Amino acid sequence: MLTVSDSCFRGERTDASGPAVAELLAADGFRVQVRRTVPDEVIPIAETIRSLAKEVRLVVTTGGTGIAARDVTPEATRSVCDRLLDGLAERMRAAGLQQTPFAALSRAVCGTCGLALVVNLPGSPAGAVCSLQAVLPLLPHAMAVLAGDTEHSPGQPVSPILPTATIKREDS
Repeated sequence: MLTVSDSCFRGERTDASGPAVAELLAADGFRVQVRRTVPDEVIPIAETIRSLAKEVRLVVTTGGTGIAARDVTPEATRSVCDRLLDGLAERMRAAGLQQTPFAALSRAVCGTCGLALVVNLPGSPAGAVCSLQAVLPLLPHAMAVLAGDTEHSPGQPVSPILPTATIKREDS
């Protein structure tokens, strides 16, 4: 779990989206093991995503996905991802548009970094939760395929059993 926010990094604001996302992940059977906060800067974001992707199978970011000058999470994510998963980001924006027209301004991206899945979420708690809810049912299958489990019968529904995400908790 990676929160991207200058003000949270400096201790000027309390992160609200990170805990909301962690709670939703935990409710769906994921274990959040790492929580970090970085400033809105490409290099620290990219380095942290790359580092986390070596430790965990799911890296979820919140913040820095809008159109403000310092919103650079998508650029950092693209720089470390092997492949982008445009469908996940499209699904998140579509769900967000049902809540607010401003969801169309989200530049969030999703992709793979090694064997880890990387999901960018908006910085607002409501936007982050809405976006995660839109893709949450897809994450276990995506993680399984990334781990090499490509055996599934045509027409068979994806198992609703969620694997434990190995996201470690660590205070910044």
